[in-house]
Parts: sequence; C-alpha cells; structure tokens
Amino acid sequence: MAPDPYKYFRLEARELLDQLGKGILELERGAGNDIVLRILRHAHTLKGAARVVRQREIADRAHAIEDALAPHREGGPIPPATFTLLLALIDEITGRLARLDQPAPSVESKAVPDDTPRSVRAELAEMDALLDGIMEAHARIAPIRGATKTLEGARQRADLLVDHLARAGSYEGDRQMAGRAHAIAEQLRELVGMAVRGLGAGVEQLHRELVQVRDRAEHLRLVPASSLFLPLERTIRDAAGSLGKQVAFHGKGGDVRLDAHVVGAIHSALVQLARNAVAHGIEAAPQRIAAGKPATGQISIEITRRGRRVAFSCRDDGCGVDLDAVRGVARRLGLATSQTGTLGVEELLRLLLRGGITTSTTVTEVSGRGIGLDVVRDVTERLGGTVTVETGSAGTTFELVVPASLASLDALGVEMAGVRALLPLDAVRRTARVAEHEISRTARAASIVHEGKVIPFVPLAEALRPSAGSARARGVWSAVIVEATDGLAAVGVDRLIDTATVVVRPLPELAAADPIVAGAALDPEGHPLIVLDPDGVIAVARRDRAVAHTSGAARHAVLVIDDSLTTRMLEQSILESAGFEVDIAVSGEHGLEAARRRRYALFLVDVEMPGIDGFTFIERIRSDADLRNTPAILVTSRSSIADRQRGEQVGAQGYIVKSEFDQTDLIARIHRLVS
Repeated sequence: MAPDPYKYFRLEARELLDQLGKGILELERGAGNDIVLRILRHAHTLKGAARVVRQREIADRAHAIEDALAPHREGGPIPPATFTLLLALIDEITGRLARLDQPAPSVESKAVPDDTPRSVRAELAEMDALLDGIMEAHARIAPIRGATKTLEGARQRADLLVDHLARAGSYEGDRQMAGRAHAIAEQLRELVGMAVRGLGAGVEQLHRELVQVRDRAEHLRLVPASSLFLPLERTIRDAAGSLGKQVAFHGKGGDVRLDAHVVGAIHSALVQLARNAVAHGIEAAPQRIAAGKPATGQISIEITRRGRRVAFSCRDDGCGVDLDAVRGVARRLGLATSQTGTLGVEELLRLLLRGGITTSTTVTEVSGRGIGLDVVRDVTERLGGTVTVETGSAGTTFELVVPASLASLDALGVEMAGVRALLPLDAVRRTARVAEHEISRTARAASIVHEGKVIPFVPLAEALRPSAGSARARGVWSAVIVEATDGLAAVGVDRLIDTATVVVRPLPELAAADPIVAGAALDPEGHPLIVLDPDGVIAVARRDRAVAHTSGAARHAVLVIDDSLTTRMLEQSILESAGFEVDIAVSGEHGLEAARRRRYALFLVDVEMPGIDGFTFIERIRSDADLRNTPAILVTSRSSIADRQRGEQVGAQGYIVKSEFDQTDLIARIHRLVS
C-alpha cells in the first residue's frame, strides 16, 4: 500500500479547524481581542501546513481568513457578514479536507460530506487492536511474575541450607564436606538473590507501564461529550440565521466521556432536535418580546450519566409544540379520525415521535419535510434507547436515553468479605466510621443517623447477596454515604481501597445482573470489578428498610382506587407482600364512600377513571376536614408536565407514571408518607 502523504496533515488540520470554529463563535459572542490574535495564528499555521502538502485551495482559504480578520487585529466591532464569511471558509476547508480522507469517487458513486464531530472519526479498529495487544501482553507477563515468586522461594530455601550447614559437622571430614557445601550454598543464595532482584524489579516496572498504557488507550477509545457542542452550536447558528431568529446555545455535561460509537450515532439525532428547536420552538424576536421573553431564545444540550445509561436533553424556551396543528395534520394524514375523540397531549406527542408529521406550511432548508424526528427515533432505537418529549408554554424538552456502552468515571474502591467493588465518586457524599451502637437494627434492616436524618444502612455483602443474611456485628464499620435520585443510604464495608478513573464496560448480554450493578471495570491486574449503580444501591437499602418497618408493627391500611382490574390486583399484591392491609375501589365515587367509612393511612389513586377522576378525588378529600391530612399518590399513564403540575396543585404527595413503575420505589415512598 502506498504511503499516505496527508496522514499527519489531516490530524493537524482537523485540530486547527476545531480551534478556528470555536474561536470564531466565541468572537461572535463578544469575546476579547486576544481571540482575534489566536484565530490569526491558527489560520497562519494551517496555511503553512497546507502549502507543505501542496493543498493550494486549503492554503488560499486559510489566507482568506487572515485577510478577513487582519483589519480587526487592534479591536473594534466586526460586521456580522464577516462572521458568516469566516464560517463559510471553514466549511469549504472542511469539505476539501474530507475529500483527502476518501478515494476519488467513481462515476457511479458520489462523495458525501461527513459532518460527524471530527474527534469521533478516529481509527476505532486500530484502537481496539491496540487494546487487544496490550491485554495479550498483560496476560503473558502474568506467568513471569509468578516465576519471580518461585525464585524468591528458592532463595529462602538457600538461606535455610546455609544456616543448616553452618550448624552441621562434628568430625573433620564432615567439616570439610560441610565447608564445600556451605560455599556452594552461599553462591546459590547470591545468584538467586541477584535473579530475584533483577527480574522482579524489571517485571514489576513492565507491569506498571503496561497498566498505564492500557488505561490511556482505553481513555483514547472514549470521546468527551463536549465534542458534540461545537457542531451543534454551528447548526443552531446557521438555522437561526436562515430563519432570521436570535438564538443562544448552552452545553452542559461535556466532561462525560463516552464510547465514540455512541457519540457519533447520537450526533445526527441531536442535530435534528436542534434544528427543530430553532424552526418550531424559538419564536422570532418581536413575538418573544411581546410575550415578555428576552429577544434571544435559549437552546441547551445537557448530558448526564444515569447508571448504565446516558441521557441527552435538548431544551428550548420557545412556545412549545403546536398541539392543535399536530392534531390537524394527524387527522389529515389519517393517523386519527374524529371518531377517536379529542386526542390528548400524550397521544399527540406519541404521534409526533412516530415521524412523518410536520407543522411547517413551507419547505425550507431547516424544516418542512417531516423526517427530522424519524432520524431521532431511528437513532435511539438502533442504540437500544428511548426518546421522550415534554412541552408547554415555557418550552419543549426532548430527552434521549441510550446505553453508555463504554464510559469513563472516577470511582471509589471498597471491599467487604473478600469482594471488591467500585462506587461512582460523584455519588459519594462522605465516608465515615460508624460504631456498632450507632446502628439501629431490626430483624431485616438497619439505619443510622446522618446529619440529623435517619438513613438506611446496608452492608455491601448484603446489598450484593440479599439472601446471605445479616452481616456479623463488629466494633466499628467503615461506611460510605451514597446519594442518588431517591435520597441517601450508608453502605457498610470492611475497608476503603483507593480512588481511580476507570472505564466502565457493559456486562455481557447473557450475564444477568441485579439492578445494583451498573457494569464492570478492570483492576490493574486485569481482573474485572463490579461497578455499583447508586440508584440501585439506594433501592436495595430502602427495600430492606421497608420490609423491616412491617415486621412486628401494626399494619397500615391503604385504599387502592383504579378502574382497571389488572392494575388493582397488581398493586394489591405488591402492597400486601410488603405488609400493608389493602382495600380496593373501582371508581372515584366508590373510593370516597370507602374513605368516609374507614380511616386509611394512604390513598393510591388512578387518574383516568369514569366519573370522578383522580385529580377530582384528591380535591374532594383535601376539602374534607376528616380526610385532608391523608397522603395520596397518583399512579397513571399520563406523563406530561401539565398533568404532573396539576397533581401537585390538587395536593398529591406523589406522581408515578405506569411506564416508569418500580415497586421498590413505590413501597419506599409509601413508607416515607405513612411513617
């Protein structure tokens, strides 16, 4: 294969283009004059590199960037047209650079520009091959490390032989033989000692260096999520410019590092969501001002890690989805008819996510074809993820949740009963020494007081093996206070090991694991360690605590109100298994009658029922002096922001969406309310 004349130029040019694009956008946002000088330096470097590899077109455009910015070297306002020109020049250079990546297109084929973030377009196959080679070397060094231990054993036996011979021999002949044997043993001891010192030190150094190389290679395999922000900001800027709107972009969570395949795949979905937000969400400046909003709209992309998954949230502060327009388009396309009744918010949003629906009356470069959300749905399905949307007058939020595949995180290593595990460091609030007398125990659970609050305490061994029984009592525990979505819990361990940055790998599909396990990482020896999911830890701790509350205590009565037989039976089974006494009602009216006949500790209420719905039921009990203090939780399939807000307004203490139903969470909530 012929050598690649552009191998190093491509790497340098991509880095320079990223810096140029970032600098120009910063300059447009009002950054200082030093940005101009930095951009000029990058453009000059790119021009020189392009001339070295005889890419005149790229060099000429880099020179044009210098010409456009040179008059502003000393400061002063820069016309908007200059920014447009600069970004256009960068796009032209990017296109020409992309063609250097590809063989010349045949007559039948045509080169397609690649707008994936540049840092994602790494040679992933080569990186994987490097990692495989490192792991193989690591495996081969293990027997050598074992051989050094064997030599150490031989040296110790040589020491014993020398000592033994020094004490042996009563007769002159024996003393002579002993002397010769002693000399040989001394030589043996010296030679073995030299071998142990030399081989052992070399192998240990090689082992440490291999571990460092493996860790660095694994992190190179990951991509910072911030690599998505620059192309998204360009997308938003260009779309806003073509529609005459003012839009600002904000990125958050860029320090999360993810598998390059995930970042590359999710990029196209986020681009579509960003364009949709500009086209359909953000209003023109006069409309925003008339509505009491700032003239400039806001679009944010936030990236967060959630145990085994990563969430990408795209939010705008626009006018929300035009549900009436969606309803009209759906009926016109035959997706809904007048006989189906008025489509609710959730149904309309589900139709919207199906794709093929556009509320634009004209086709533009930004919108109008109804395929944007098709791309979003296809990407999330291909990655095995989900997409949800919430909308209202304050704006719209799309959330894509996909498996992390690989992800980097800082972790705290802990150990108990010979089992080592890792806890994400961002979920660790503190570590503490807890005396046995500070732990309040029942037959099935334990708790401690932390900062004036009672929180569940669970030994790590019990969290990983619930059937193992209670851990033995001891004088003092090492405890890790963990915080997740549902609160705090203390995890008891034998010892804290260290902190490290690790790469979390998904478990094999055939390896079933409890939700407490988020994945696995490799220790310096190459052995797998489990990585704990903070939400799973809290759920396990609260589950044990919930059972303990019912042991030997008076049973609380709960009234379940739902017109679905399946839902009633499921909830009744869950509650009775947790030790509650359960009555059921098939309607809101029936529920009110039952509530006035008997005192309940809590009401579990469906929203959508014939007659009195769940919202109305709670309004009625809140206006009744005898019932107003009884807690109530809504359990419903309706997940919109408006419905959640109404639940809070009528006085519900909880709102659980059936598609997100988790019985551990339900029991924990009920215990908190009834206690």
